[in-house]
Amino acid sequence: MKFYAVLGNHDDPQQVAYPLFNMNRERYYSFAPPEDLLAKIVTRVEFFALDSTNLDRTQLRWLDERLAASLAAWKVCFFHHPLYTSRRYRTQARLHRLILEPLLVEHGVDVAFSGHEHIYQRITLQRGIQYFVSGGAGSLRPGDGAPATYVASTFDRDYHFMLIEIEADRLHFQAISRAGYTIDAVPTPASAIALRML
Repeated sequence: MKFYAVLGNHDDPQQVAYPLFNMNRERYYSFAPPEDLLAKIVTRVEFFALDSTNLDRTQLRWLDERLAASLAAWKVCFFHHPLYTSRRYRTQARLHRLILEPLLVEHGVDVAFSGHEHIYQRITLQRGIQYFVSGGAGSLRPGDGAPATYVASTFDRDYHFMLIEIEADRLHFQAISRAGYTIDAVPTPASAIALRML
C-alpha cells in the first residue's frame, strides 16, 4: 500500500523529496489509484494533494486546470488547513475557504480532507462538498471540538484515525478512536453526493 502525503505548517519543505511520501519533490500533485486498471475504470477516483501552507497563484492555476481536465467521477482533495472548523482556527479557515472553495465548487469536488485542528469533525454538506477534519494524531485538545450549526459530528477526547472506501456512487467512512470505538460512521451524506454521480 502506498502512502501519499501533503505537508503541514510544521513540516520541513524538503520532505517533498522523502521517497515514502510519494510526492516526487512536488508540493502539490494528483494521482488516480488504485494501480489495478479494472478497479480504476470502475471507480474513477482522482485525488488532488494541495499545499495549503503556501497557496500561491501557480498552485491555484494548476488546481483549476487539473480539476477542469479530470474525468473522474469522484474528485477528492486533501490538504493540511481546514476550510471549515468550529474552534481554534475558525478565522484562518475562512481565509482558506475564500481562496479554495470557489475552485472546488466550480469543478465538482466531492470530498475534502484536512487536518491542522487536533480533533475530528465531519462538516454538514457545504455547497455540494463533504468536508472532514481529521487531525486526531496531534496533541489532544479536549474542548476544541465545539458544536456549531455546520458541524455534523465532532470528537476531541482521544486520538483517532479514519477508514474511507469509495464504491461506485457511495463513499463509506468510519472514524475510530485509539481505543477502537467507532466515533462516526455514515454511508455518506446521503442523496446529495449520490445524485451528483448520476
